[in-house]
Amino acid sequence: MKKNFRVLSKAFVLCQIVGLLWPAAALAQKREGALRDRPALFYPNAGDDWEKKKPAEVGFDGEKLKAAIDFAVRNEAKAPRDMEPARAQPFGREPFGEAVGALKPRGEMTGIIVKNGYIVAEWGEPFRVDMTHSVTKSFLTAVVGLAFDRKMIRDLNAPVHKDMAPVLAYDPLERFGRAENFGRSKFIPLFETEHNRNITWDALLRQTSDWEGTLWGKPDWADRPDRDASQWLNRKRNEPGAVFEYNDVRVNVLALAALNVWRRPLPEVLRENLMDEIGASRTWRWFGYENSFVVLDGRIVQSVSGGGHWGGGMFISARDMARFGLLVLRNGKWNDRQILSEEFLKLAATPTAAQPTYGFMNFYLNTDRKLYPSAPENTIAFLGNGTNIVFIDRERELLIVARWIENNMIDEFLRLVYASLDDR
Repeated sequence: MKKNFRVLSKAFVLCQIVGLLWPAAALAQKREGALRDRPALFYPNAGDDWEKKKPAEVGFDGEKLKAAIDFAVRNEAKAPRDMEPARAQPFGREPFGEAVGALKPRGEMTGIIVKNGYIVAEWGEPFRVDMTHSVTKSFLTAVVGLAFDRKMIRDLNAPVHKDMAPVLAYDPLERFGRAENFGRSKFIPLFETEHNRNITWDALLRQTSDWEGTLWGKPDWADRPDRDASQWLNRKRNEPGAVFEYNDVRVNVLALAALNVWRRPLPEVLRENLMDEIGASRTWRWFGYENSFVVLDGRIVQSVSGGGHWGGGMFISARDMARFGLLVLRNGKWNDRQILSEEFLKLAATPTAAQPTYGFMNFYLNTDRKLYPSAPENTIAFLGNGTNIVFIDRERELLIVARWIENNMIDEFLRLVYASLDDR
């Protein structure tokens, strides 16, 4: 009797265990089936061949989406299309504010809306190559990310100077034997001061470095200078990481530091390791300045700029901007290849303590919906003057490229786009 009771008890316990495990197993099997049956993510072919879908096919109300696009077109940027006066108006009055890089007249207000990888709307001149201004910084961050993923930069929180070789500026008129140059270093002192030696890669990427010095004829204090001129040369130095300051001289320091690590022109690095991989066109170009050349392994190489503040930067089409945006939307993956690591992109989209709406340059974050109240919080925007914007919503598989729209109209434009989405 006792034996039968023990058998029955074991059987009862076994049934209880099976009863508890069965729902979990069934749920896991259901999830596996859903993942297996989910269609593969769509990626466009290389070149101009990018498949399109009608708005209704991917969850948009076509009429409402058209209204959003019409709103954007009506609110084309009021600044001149000629980039020389357009640049001179905000920056030309700065000390040493003259342009030293290429400038190009822009086209009309242009945009692309991508959902689930498919183009659902496109207007203006999407194949036209224009300056993208500070969206260039997002490409610069990507080049640093490529170096990080390859262990060329092992620790983003380490001082940059530890990764630096001497940087020799190229000057065709320089004569090393001149008496007036005796005792003067011919190398660019990127991280020689006590303050600069503490600057990390992370601080440069987040624009919290407070780097001090002059690069390519532009002093750090001359970018958006203090109204009190007495502070220009005697300002307080902030500890790296403590204070956010948007500063294009320091962006160019990062570009030169990245060039020094790669030992190759950064446009070559970007093209071979990223742009060609995502099927970008051959029409984009990345420029530096007339005086931003260095001697590197026996070659004369131009160090590129991180925007169009003094000219130069990335000249690119909206189509190629959309491809780059789609790569970031998909967490650095393109088809079956991981181009940029998820680890690096997660860091890039982590809010900066001193400026929570900014990650790495130029990853603008909608933290607490402070940047764009009408858009979801967990979104990213690459922003440049003009305004140029690459807007990324990973949760909804939504990507928006807009060029030459009034900056103060972007939030309303986004509101209208989201209002046209059935799954918002």
